[in-house]
Amino acid sequence: MGAPDRSIGAVLTDVVADVQQIVRAEARLARAEFREELVKAKRGVTFLVAGGVLGALAVGVLLLAAVYALATIWPPWAAALTVAVVSLAVGGAIVATGLRQLNSVTLTPDHTVKTVKENIQWVKTRID
Repeated sequence: MGAPDRSIGAVLTDVVADVQQIVRAEARLARAEFREELVKAKRGVTFLVAGGVLGALAVGVLLLAAVYALATIWPPWAAALTVAVVSLAVGGAIVATGLRQLNSVTLTPDHTVKTVKENIQWVKTRID
C-alpha cells in the first residue's frame, strides 16, 4: 500500500522551509557577486586617480616648461604648448582606460536575479 497523502499544512511547512533556504542561498550569492563587481570598480577608480595625478603633474610641467623654454630655440609658448598637449594626451588615454573599466561594472547581481526567478517558478509549481 502507498503512503498516506500529506496534509496541506505539512506541504506548506515544507515549502516555507525550502523558500527560507533558497532566500539565504540567494543572499549569499548576491553578496559574492557584489564583491566581484567592487573589485572591478576599484581597478577603474585606480586608473581614474592615476589619470588625475598625471593631469595635476601636467600643470607643474607647464610651469616648468615655461621657465626652461626661455633658453630653447622655440618660443617659450610653443615649447610649453607642446609639453601640455603631450601630457594631456597621455592623461586622456589613462582616464579613458579607467572609464572603460568602470563601464564594465554592473552592480545588479544578474545570476541572483536569474535564480530568484527560477525559484519563484519552482515555488509556484509546488503550490499549484
